[in-house]
Amino acid sequence: MNSIQTLLTTQQRWLVTGCAGFIGSNLVEALLKADQLVVGLDNFATGYQRNLDEVKALVSPQQWANFRFINADIRDLDACQQACSGVDFVLHQAALGSVPRSIADPVTSNATNISGFLNMLLAARDAGVKRFVYAASSSTYGDHPALPKVEDVIGKPLSPYAITKYVNELYADVFSRSYGFHSIGLRYFNVFGPRQDPNGAYAAVIPKWTAAMIANQDVQINGDGETSRDFCFVANAVEANIKAALADIKQSEVFNVALGDRTTLNELFAAIATSLRDNGVQYSKTPLYGPFRQGDVRHSQADISKAQQILGYAPQYRLRDGLVLAMPWYLQQQ
Repeated sequence: MNSIQTLLTTQQRWLVTGCAGFIGSNLVEALLKADQLVVGLDNFATGYQRNLDEVKALVSPQQWANFRFINADIRDLDACQQACSGVDFVLHQAALGSVPRSIADPVTSNATNISGFLNMLLAARDAGVKRFVYAASSSTYGDHPALPKVEDVIGKPLSPYAITKYVNELYADVFSRSYGFHSIGLRYFNVFGPRQDPNGAYAAVIPKWTAAMIANQDVQINGDGETSRDFCFVANAVEANIKAALADIKQSEVFNVALGDRTTLNELFAAIATSLRDNGVQYSKTPLYGPFRQGDVRHSQADISKAQQILGYAPQYRLRDGLVLAMPWYLQQQ
């Protein structure tokens, strides 16, 4: 995270919502290591105290003293207003992720991802924060077939989750036009890395498969394995958040955050097995192939040129680099 420290030369106050989650806790860690003041908000719906405990162990006692935690829900406007008070930058990561979760329970996804988002937008506007950066999603591209995905060309949403993330972008644009309050949405493409939960019904593919391989359990691939994704190591997403917060932009914008690459699930399976082997774990089973998953797109790849040109986004970590860095963490969890 040295590049983050060079960007943050003065101490300012940051609010990270969803701070006990995967990306949120990585943001908190990077900011504290750069000697920033950080307010964290989470209700532990999908985040974990152990993630914050891990961050505490990775920063100095003095840096940890710069962290203040608020246990609250973004569906509570008063809590959002309290959290935004005196804050310079908001990095809004709190949401209910997962396409399957939203299909199973669209009401809760809507309440958290749309009503909660609006609460945060209002609170940040009223507090006069310098920049509101939020987690958007590649799911917004929906059924549009073109590759790579370019920010201003999207299709119809394929899930309730995708709808909620698109509505976030619409609200951000309207707040820019109506109130002069400008936001930056970061459309994440399959972010992975340490502290991403390998358990539960909605676990992401890399931690889920890695945990299964370490335990010598079967790995199931949805479909024929030729579905492809643009996998992005979490340190790249952290860099994008910081650069977006500091960018001199006079309107609301959205940017792809990814590698601009494409890896099939079959290739991913082989890459994880190789990374495990390099760490002394042999996995010799072949994957089991099942039906395609409802709401999933067949292929996903980002065009990252807009983020490169406007934000100076320069992802340092390829898929295999990220696996090398994340693997010790995955092995420690077993």
